[in-house]
Amino acid sequence: MPLSKGEPIIIVGAGAFGLSTALELSNRGYTNITVFEKDEEIPSRWSAANDLNKIMRAEYEDDFYTDLAIVSSPRQQVSHRIAKDTIANGARQEATQEWQTPLFAPYFHRVGFLNCVSEKAPQKAVDTMRRFQAAAERHPDMKPFVSTVNGRDELRQLCWQFNGSMPGWKGYFNRYDGYVHSANALRGIYKVARANGVRFFLGKKVGTVSEIVYDNAAQGRKSVGVRTNTSRVHAASLVIVTVGAAATKLVPEIGSQVTAKSWSVAHVRLTDEETSALRGIPVTYARDLGFFFEPDPTTNLLKLCPMGGGYVNTNPSTGVSQPPESLAQSRFVPLEDELKMRELLRQTLPHLADRPLVQKSLCWFADTSDSDFIVDYVPNTSSSVMLLSGDSGHGFKMFPIVGRWVNDLLNSPNGQQQVSRWSWRHSDRNGGTEGQDDDVSWRVGDVKEFRDIPDRPVVSKL
Repeated sequence: MPLSKGEPIIIVGAGAFGLSTALELSNRGYTNITVFEKDEEIPSRWSAANDLNKIMRAEYEDDFYTDLAIVSSPRQQVSHRIAKDTIANGARQEATQEWQTPLFAPYFHRVGFLNCVSEKAPQKAVDTMRRFQAAAERHPDMKPFVSTVNGRDELRQLCWQFNGSMPGWKGYFNRYDGYVHSANALRGIYKVARANGVRFFLGKKVGTVSEIVYDNAAQGRKSVGVRTNTSRVHAASLVIVTVGAAATKLVPEIGSQVTAKSWSVAHVRLTDEETSALRGIPVTYARDLGFFFEPDPTTNLLKLCPMGGGYVNTNPSTGVSQPPESLAQSRFVPLEDELKMRELLRQTLPHLADRPLVQKSLCWFADTSDSDFIVDYVPNTSSSVMLLSGDSGHGFKMFPIVGRWVNDLLNSPNGQQQVSRWSWRHSDRNGGTEGQDDDVSWRVGDVKEFRDIPDRPVVSKL
């Protein structure tokens, strides 16, 4: 039986997936929604979206996600490529289009996406870049915005500010793409959700959910709500878990389907004049080195991320990866990542290559072995617990439409996820260990254990 609009719904986690869900359901007329978040404010420091910016790239090697990011509307039929993954009611929406609506447009900056490789790039990086370009060029909406670039002279015609050597750089430029200011977007949607009547419990004491509470039901157990750190039980007909990399703490049944993984993030602080000089530069991605964005005019910070396989934090006794217990443990970047970021700057903006790196951290997110999301009911919970996870480092571009997937599942005619790739996974479909995804084509580098980082600082737990 579908959930009535007045029944209590609890959302655990106020990151991108949680806030998108709160907004969408409140817009759909659900009137009894409560969000729990263990940080004291939004954006939460525990959220992978608590960040200056995220790439808004519409092209994917996988046409399924290209379609989600750009094509199709509620009236269009599902293409033959994904006929087996029909989304309920045909409600596949355009993420890019939504970023251009009055609600989301303040956070979207269409500066273009420069996707390249350097002369030392491994063939895997070259092949991935070319597949992305082919995906953009075969889509009728994006094709007019795409151009091939080869060598320093052509790159400087696109971006005169780049005065580095850019040895052997080649790739493409897509003017359809850009970036979104993720932290500001979270703040904005939080305000709208509150105005819609969504209640928020924030902070370690009242906002931390320690467990989901179950009662026995005819078809197995059924959730009746959640228990917080104060031992208070909050009743709910549906609990939606959107805690990203920490999903296994509340839903241990997920096991290794979701892996806590991190990539490095650092920034260079510029002067007002330097920030002005770099306004409008494209999101620049060397697939063998890393990527950076135009500097933020409010903070004068230029964000950098190195390319690599990332870091996992596996419990040796269980094989499950979870993020570190304290934020302080992640306030650094490994030396090898710092060297990549400096080399990226040296090849593009050499006057910044030796600047101090500030606000360094590892950004933890929920990863899956195939980069697909999980949007489904937890088995054996009588459809009383739903899990949204597996953003896999590419989920924020879908921020405006994630909540619609939840609404689709709530109103699914058979009560089941209609998109098979987003369904609960009972085993590793690739026959290996979930999260050890060295072979995911767009990721260049080996996955490493957090505990094995040689320059990892030792800090006390907070």
